[in-house]
Amino acid sequence: MTIQHNPLKQYFRRPTIYIKLPSGGKYYAPGVINQTENGELPVYPMTAIDDITSQTPDALFNGSAVVELIKSCIPDIREPWLINNIDLDAILIAIRSASAGTNLDIDTTCPKCNEEAKYGLNLTGLLSTIKAGDYSKELQINELTIKFRPLTYKEMNEVSMHQFELQKIFANIEATEDVMEKNIKTKDALTNIMSISMKVLATTIEYIRAPGEVVSDNEYIHDFLQNCDKNMYEQVKNYHENIKKEAELKPLKVKCIHCGHEYEKSFTLNLSDFFG
Repeated sequence: MTIQHNPLKQYFRRPTIYIKLPSGGKYYAPGVINQTENGELPVYPMTAIDDITSQTPDALFNGSAVVELIKSCIPDIREPWLINNIDLDAILIAIRSASAGTNLDIDTTCPKCNEEAKYGLNLTGLLSTIKAGDYSKELQINELTIKFRPLTYKEMNEVSMHQFELQKIFANIEATEDVMEKNIKTKDALTNIMSISMKVLATTIEYIRAPGEVVSDNEYIHDFLQNCDKNMYEQVKNYHENIKKEAELKPLKVKCIHCGHEYEKSFTLNLSDFFG
């Protein structure tokens, strides 16, 4: 039932911050995002239902929790599954900022004195450091021109689920006592990792231009990666990794409150407790 004239509507939540996507809205098909005139998307704080969703393990694992949070908190993003890897971190940080404030305490241990402390991270400042990888450039290898694209959240989530399954396989391998059996299982697991990595890399390639033809079919591109020589494969893989790194969260610069030592700490979004 839709309640159209609720007298309490004036007390509903309102946007508390606005965000410009690092990608600038590029790489999206029409209908994925409702583009505003100034490029800023309003971000609403989480509801009580959103809070429960963000703490549901199964929903976090299969990606539905993130999708529901984005739908609720940034309604101008109409198809959250199609959000790309360039923008995802910024979107999640913006939702956390709108819901729980811009300060986030992070536990850290000084590598010099081994003392533990909490580091106060300003999420607004962190947002300003997120840059988009440049997917407009093309990789030239001999006669081939290779164009990449960012992965969608749906594709990223599928990769994460495959990686989780492989982690379970390796855990079972460690419990195997027979050396020969362990070696066989390890070889099979490493082959699976290579296969998944190759499929993901093929997915990130928008097209390969060869003399007289442009190939965009994913099966053909995957077949090419399986059968090209090792050096060419490494060039393609390394080039894509460099594009990805441009959009990754940079390490935090931390100064130990105990001994004054300055060091860097890597920071990744752990969705299991990031919104808590």
